[in-house]
Amino acid sequence: RDIHGVDGNDDTLLAVAAAVEAASEHPLGRAVVEAALERGLGFPDVADFQAESGRGVTAQIDGETVRVGSPAFLNAAGIALDALQERIDAAEQQGHTVIVVARGDHLLGAIALGDALRPDTVDTIARLHELGIRTAMLTGDNERTARYIAERAGIDDVYAGVLPDQKAERLRAMQRDARLAMVGDGINDAPALMQADIGIAMGSGTDIAIDAADIIILNGQLGAVITAWEISRWGYRKMLQNVGLAFLFNGIGIPLAATGLIYPVWAMVAMAASVTAIFVNSLWQRPAMFFDAMASVSE
Repeated sequence: RDIHGVDGNDDTLLAVAAAVEAASEHPLGRAVVEAALERGLGFPDVADFQAESGRGVTAQIDGETVRVGSPAFLNAAGIALDALQERIDAAEQQGHTVIVVARGDHLLGAIALGDALRPDTVDTIARLHELGIRTAMLTGDNERTARYIAERAGIDDVYAGVLPDQKAERLRAMQRDARLAMVGDGINDAPALMQADIGIAMGSGTDIAIDAADIIILNGQLGAVITAWEISRWGYRKMLQNVGLAFLFNGIGIPLAATGLIYPVWAMVAMAASVTAIFVNSLWQRPAMFFDAMASVSE
């Protein structure tokens, strides 16, 4: 969204940041690299790349340590951000994520990045609320940016500044009061997806997130969360109905057969009727499921 070099050289700032982020798998890092490539910038050689999950990355360029990460990450390294503080505050108030770049003890500048809400996010959150489901957002981003995004999306609760290793712990605490479904797509979401009662991963996400999840949304549409909920409720309801039908037939038929009040042939007919009733009930209002299943088997 914005690039601001302290010395006025935005290209140098972007090239240095992209060189360090080139080895990172984080979406913010990829965005920086793509922006540098679009400008046709050359990357300096880097060595000793290291990542601190949820904070930032460091590397060596020409013998100097380069740090790229959150303002808190550079503050912790003793880098003064006074020259950029107004820019950082303004960007965060607009819902942007700010990463700061320093080479040695010299502050190079800041880069503001922004997440765009998925087109169906607001509608999906509203429908979840209609179903009586409370929503929460867990993010490693700063409080101002997190609340800005949450207000736009209509999310109830916001947990900002949550590091990757703290997400599962946060879910564990929330599970004392409720059952949870977690939706995520990143490497850092995998432990939380496993901790949740139901883990839902986006098909466009990382392999480790997909492996950790119970449900995979292949089309990348957030609204599929509602579809998964509907399928689950429908399937559970049908299961209870089918168990009831089975006990009904057997609860009547077994005593009658045991007392000799019916002929064995009628017991066989009742058993066939029981299976048929369960089969028909399972496909009731969903006949396409049967034909789709048959088509997939024949293929």
